[in-house]
Amino acid sequence: MKKIKSGVIITAVIIVLILVLAGLLVRTYIEQNRPLPEASGGSGGQRNATTVRVTPVVRDTIENSVVINGDVLAIKQVSIYPTVAGKITEILFQVGDWINQGAVVAMVDPSRPGQVYSESPVLSTISGTVLSTPVNKGDTVSTQTPVIVVGDLSALMIETFVPERFSNAARRGLGAQVFLEALPDETFHAVVEEVSPVLDPASRTLRIRLRFPGRTDPRIRAGMFATVSLVTNTRRDIPVIPRGSLINSFGSWFVFTIDEQNIATRREISLGIENEDLIEVAKGLEVGDMVVSAGQNFLSNGDLVRIVE
Repeated sequence: MKKIKSGVIITAVIIVLILVLAGLLVRTYIEQNRPLPEASGGSGGQRNATTVRVTPVVRDTIENSVVINGDVLAIKQVSIYPTVAGKITEILFQVGDWINQGAVVAMVDPSRPGQVYSESPVLSTISGTVLSTPVNKGDTVSTQTPVIVVGDLSALMIETFVPERFSNAARRGLGAQVFLEALPDETFHAVVEEVSPVLDPASRTLRIRLRFPGRTDPRIRAGMFATVSLVTNTRRDIPVIPRGSLINSFGSWFVFTIDEQNIATRREISLGIENEDLIEVAKGLEVGDMVVSAGQNFLSNGDLVRIVE
């Protein structure tokens, strides 16, 4: 009997709790759906308004870009080879030295055991700065061994590789922004000058080379690591809104617009290209429409809003 009585009491308590909870839910639902009284200038009640920020639909320019890494190289860079095979007896220049075209950069002794030949000079085919000396005195070289690498550092380029999905956008004359690790607070402009006709089958990338227009900044050096922001698409004079204005619902995009009475209207829109801050409105809005850019997640269609700066 005691067990039955305890069970009845527990059941009764549960029923009371359920009734209380149901009452609270009904009361909350009624409060949320109660018609708002009309605003008045007198002592009567005023409608509750959601605080929002708004931004007009304006015309602007949007650029799409892809960020890739590359290396700064000398545009004119040549490896100097000996005309005969033999042993290096002398290297006449060091890395960083300037040499003129026709200068002797090294000497090669082509002698073999039992034979004696005169040393053969290695001549530079261009004027420029010595970038590297791949061999040392005493090394044995062939006519296919580079003895010294010379480059013209007055003209530099950037070599980089574009992923396959962006390869169709790469073309000569395309602009880019360049950021260098050695100069972190500055941005440099570059232009695509050379585009490979084929993709690398191993990496599925397209090699491109960019040049710095005008005189190259003397602080930029060959061998520097570069980050390239390559512009792949540009749309000018198009209606745009801030990206943060958008609401996605089941695959569709919406915004809230505000009319002269400060009433919010939910509107479905179609989108175009975008960047980090802006997005193109292809359909659904007109230039000048006031779009909610902050606070839209708390709105419903027809809500009264209070606009703040």
